[in-house]
Amino acid sequence: MNDTKIKSNEDWQQTLSDEEYAICRLKNTEPAFSGEYNDCTVKGIYQCTCCSSDLFNSDKKYNSGSGWPSFWEPNETKVKTLIDNSLGMQRVEVVCEECDSHLGHVFEDGPKPTGLRYCINSVSLKLKED
Repeated sequence: MNDTKIKSNEDWQQTLSDEEYAICRLKNTEPAFSGEYNDCTVKGIYQCTCCSSDLFNSDKKYNSGSGWPSFWEPNETKVKTLIDNSLGMQRVEVVCEECDSHLGHVFEDGPKPTGLRYCINSVSLKLKED
């Protein structure tokens, strides 16, 4: 088992910035159009802020106009989805398979070929450039 799965909240608070902790561990959301990667067109691999797992390839990223980095397909072995019933609605949360970090949500209004929009917080990501 990856040791990031067994980190305590206290360990995460010491490892992450306040903003990273609030989004990645407490499931908050960064304001729309504020994230570092919203308009980013640099090629590379988007990794998990918490555990460096390879989550999304830049060639699957597109401009959805939503204000958050959007991808039409993840590295499916590195992310998982959960039902999120918060805020009085049902959504599908996207989390890192390795460390359970909150990444964002997935919606069924994306482009072909998947029709999906993985709407991800920039704070949950770090870009490893090609």
